[in-house]
Amino acid sequence: METKKYASIKEYIADFPENVATILNKIRECIQKSAPNAEETISYNMPAFKQKKVLVYFAAYKNHIGFYALPSGNKAFQEEISKYKTGKGSIQFPLNEDIPYELIKKIVEFRVMEINE
Repeated sequence: METKKYASIKEYIADFPENVATILNKIRECIQKSAPNAEETISYNMPAFKQKKVLVYFAAYKNHIGFYALPSGNKAFQEEISKYKTGKGSIQFPLNEDIPYELIKKIVEFRVMEINE
C-alpha cells in the first residue's frame, strides 16, 4: 500500500479521528502563537513550521504525538521532558495523558530565539 502524500497541515489533520485531530489542531495553534512569523509546511510527510529553517515538526501515531524540536530543543528542556519517552530530537506525548501545551509553546519560543540569533 502506498503512503498518502500530504500537501498541507490541514489535510494531514483531517485524516485523523476527531479526538486526535483536536489535539493536533491545539498543537498547531500553540506553534502559530509562539512563532507568528513561521511558515506552515509539510516536511518528511509531517506537519512542520519553518522560520529560516525548520523550527519543529509534529505527527500523530497510534498511541502518542511525536513532537520534534531537534536536538537543541530537547537539550534545553531536558528536565521538563524527562517524564516522556525521548530520542535525540524527539519527544513522545502519550495520547492517554494530558498534552503539555504550555511546554510546547516554550520549546517553540526557544527554537525561534535560537534561529534568530
